[in-house]
Amino acid sequence: MAKKRIGILTGGGDVPGLNSVIKTVTYRSSENDIEVIGLRRGWEALTHLNLEDPNSRRRYIMPLDRENTRTIDRRGGTVLHSSRTNPAKMAKLPDHLADKDFPLSVSNKGIATNTWDVSKQVLANLSALGIEHLIAIGGDDTLGYAAKLNELGVKIIAIPKTMDNDVHNTEYCIGFSTAITRASDAIQRQRTTVASHERIGIFRVFGRDAGFTALYTAYTTSVRCVVPEFKVNLDKLIGLLIEEKRANPSNYALVVLSEGAEWEGYQVREYGDPDAYGHRKKASVAESLADEIKRRTGEETMTSDLTYDLRSGDPDFVDKLVGLTFGNMAYDAMLEGQTGLMSALVKGCYELVPIPDPKLGPRKLDVATMYNTERYRPMYANKRGLPVFLQRVS
Repeated sequence: MAKKRIGILTGGGDVPGLNSVIKTVTYRSSENDIEVIGLRRGWEALTHLNLEDPNSRRRYIMPLDRENTRTIDRRGGTVLHSSRTNPAKMAKLPDHLADKDFPLSVSNKGIATNTWDVSKQVLANLSALGIEHLIAIGGDDTLGYAAKLNELGVKIIAIPKTMDNDVHNTEYCIGFSTAITRASDAIQRQRTTVASHERIGIFRVFGRDAGFTALYTAYTTSVRCVVPEFKVNLDKLIGLLIEEKRANPSNYALVVLSEGAEWEGYQVREYGDPDAYGHRKKASVAESLADEIKRRTGEETMTSDLTYDLRSGDPDFVDKLVGLTFGNMAYDAMLEGQTGLMSALVKGCYELVPIPDPKLGPRKLDVATMYNTERYRPMYANKRGLPVFLQRVS
């Protein structure tokens, strides 16, 4: 009798803790005599794989076992690599699919672009590989396509990961704790330099649509922050920073900005081509704020872009713990034949929940309970009864 075979992939940006998921799923599978196929480079493995080409198989297929996963949880990143491929909106077909007939779309967020939905090729590759169940690890974009595959009849379990912590239906995503730890450490280190030069320190972190990373960093370092969910008044923000700087015996002040932060009269500037999910790179809002402070007050600033550094390196304890647990939950759900579910934290407890509806987009901060719109700081009061990560699932 042929062995049961499952697949696992990581999509979108890497975060610390992914390898813990991959290892625990592989080890558990070995105990049940189940084969694990690592699909390399996220959804690209199932869109670009040419099963008749040995080089393509080597590029996209990685059989996993106890030996080649034994030590992977000791480091960050993902041994399966990643990509931002969206099989439902492929701007360019792989050469071996160029003459195939796929559904065509002609728009991408208002930009005239031809894209193809190659989902039938994804289904064909899963079938040809003998993969009976798929575990997909990713953020809202990756999991949006996972939801589509579930609708198409693929047995699939999802695991949320993103340092932005902005996936619906869970209070926590793998990578978030390490990101906040790294950001807090970086700010604490750089206080000495900002203070030595008596400047205003401006720190930019990831957070295209949601301000969790900026707000929780500000919460743990006791500094101000600006998040995408609320447009601050620039004159007021600068006034608060100047006031704080003058009141500080060391004559400095700090502020943390989400990459998607805005103030009244300012719009985030984007550049470059959109990725497979329609996202373009954002120009540094930190540099824009620094220019405004200099122009309006003459004060000198220091800007620091913490973005990619926060997702690099080894996972902390929380991301190892949650990664292992989310992986084991996904594996148990797979053994039970379940599909369309996601490992999650709900009310501080581990749960299985539906994969979020992609139409919802990213989860957002609850400004009313989390952000002080007068002081541009996190709210510190009234936390009794909240889960450990301070906001209930939405």
